[in-house]
Amino acid sequence: MDTEATAADTSATDSSPAGSSRGSYGCSIAVIAFFVLIILGAAAVTEFEKSLDGDGQMEQPGLSGSVSQPLGPGMTARYEDGLWVTISRPEPHGDGTYSLTVTFKNGTDEELRLNGDSFPPPLVVRAGESGDDDASLYSLTWLNSEKSAAALVPPLPESQERTVPVRLKPARKGTPVTVEVTPPDAGYRETSHFQVALG
Repeated sequence: MDTEATAADTSATDSSPAGSSRGSYGCSIAVIAFFVLIILGAAAVTEFEKSLDGDGQMEQPGLSGSVSQPLGPGMTARYEDGLWVTISRPEPHGDGTYSLTVTFKNGTDEELRLNGDSFPPPLVVRAGESGDDDASLYSLTWLNSEKSAAALVPPLPESQERTVPVRLKPARKGTPVTVEVTPPDAGYRETSHFQVALG
């Protein structure tokens, strides 16, 4: 009888540390699960806020790409749905002309139609600074506007990019140029503004 009591006492003593380590393990899992839920909740709130804005909004650090904060050459306008638009630095040519490129990178989950039939047109190049209504101070000729427009016609597949050539001839060196890009969208897409100087 004493032997049975001693065996019972021994098994009770052995199960106690195992029970406390299982409790500690369970608490650790609960804490990890709690933090994972917080992270997932924060991500869900962020996505909900984006859905209220619409995918056509730009989202990037630094300059906003608006009329009052145009992006410069080499900078990229990033749309919330994954479309990126980048303007290259203008390259001078010996005949007084300049060339630059507008590159569309489709990071969305669908094919994009860049030309669209909506107003405003998807690509506008004009003399003057962004937001400046008095562009008559400058003279600028867009030499290959038809070729640029033709490059926008074919649909842009998912995960592909397209580079649109732009060739310009200013009346004088140092002419400021504004490039406005409004990629069409079924709903709404914000216009990204870029500003470069020729020469």
